[in-house]
Amino acid sequence: MEARKLKTYDDLATVPEERVELIDGEIVQRPMARSEHGLVQSRTCVELGPCDRRSGPGGWWIITEVSVRYELHQCPCHDIAGWRKERMPERPQGIMTLLPDWVCEIVSPGHERKDTLQLFLLLQRHRVPFYWIIWPEDRVLVAYRLVGNSYQVIETITKQTHARIPPFEDIELDLAFLLGLGMA
Repeated sequence: MEARKLKTYDDLATVPEERVELIDGEIVQRPMARSEHGLVQSRTCVELGPCDRRSGPGGWWIITEVSVRYELHQCPCHDIAGWRKERMPERPQGIMTLLPDWVCEIVSPGHERKDTLQLFLLLQRHRVPFYWIIWPEDRVLVAYRLVGNSYQVIETITKQTHARIPPFEDIELDLAFLLGLGMA
């Protein structure tokens, strides 16, 4: 039996398809975009918009569909990620090598394991301070904060319409708008 050869970032860079990422040494096709996913992604960015502006609280770069190179065999493309401008004063470019301060994944059917386990463990291992997971069809947001070496749940939103969720506690998020709560 032949051992499986783990793919690297160099292998990923040679793949002609755009919607791929490197997870645990495998080149993985990203799921087709669904309206539920797109709505939650764009609405999250709208809600976090003040943090991404020059005059906004906290000073963040908020980026969608961004690839981050964590390790030789790990280069996921995050739905949304953020970097504090105090750590990254210049406008981000290309594939990111500086680890994010916050990541948000919007769970797609068939990719639950990647978002809730594989990326969870990768981000925890690399000490990304905050990780949010959103289930658009269920209209649920779970926010984690790194405490010591482990993520701990700091918020689970299912019915709440407004909240201040770290690391963006300087602004009140309209979760009814973001998650479509109370909407058909």
